[in-house]
Amino acid sequence: MFCPRCGANQSEDLKFCNLCGANLNAVRQVVDTKTVEKKFDWSDTWVAEMFLSGDAHERRKLEIERARGLTPEVKRYNEIKAGVITASVGLSLMIFLHIFMNGLINGGKLPEDTAEILSHVWTVGVIPLFVGIALIVNGVFVSKKIVDAAKKTSLPGREVTPPLIRSADTNEFVPNRFSVTEGTTKHLSSSSES
Repeated sequence: MFCPRCGANQSEDLKFCNLCGANLNAVRQVVDTKTVEKKFDWSDTWVAEMFLSGDAHERRKLEIERARGLTPEVKRYNEIKAGVITASVGLSLMIFLHIFMNGLINGGKLPEDTAEILSHVWTVGVIPLFVGIALIVNGVFVSKKIVDAAKKTSLPGREVTPPLIRSADTNEFVPNRFSVTEGTTKHLSSSSES
């Protein structure tokens, strides 16, 4: 066997390279494991999704949402949260533009028609404010009906719960014990006993 690190020819029974100390046992394990090639499946591609019917596309979308834990109730809370954020941004923009434009008008020598236009620029913030309010109203009232309808259509006794995140397994980060010093003390202690 050739060492992948230094290229030296090594005996097959050695665990480590005599020259550089590379772990030949780990190299053998990697070489011996054969990867089975997965047959290409067109149904797993975007092409297959493109040819899905409307109903099949909707079912697939719902399956993905369920797998991610996006229940109608979670969507409702996300919509309300988005509404609060958007409305807050709109209100903040209105306040900022009002103060900033008044500072420009009061501090500079602007023509009267320009000052009139700048005094109304703050109304730009009304758009995100109303969008946020609309999202909140939709989340509180309309989406509530959707959540209730989804609860009625689900099977009795089987509540739809989002999948729980599994606890971390710290062993999955520990690498296999392939090191240059592996078993050296065993080797030394067994030779000293004889």
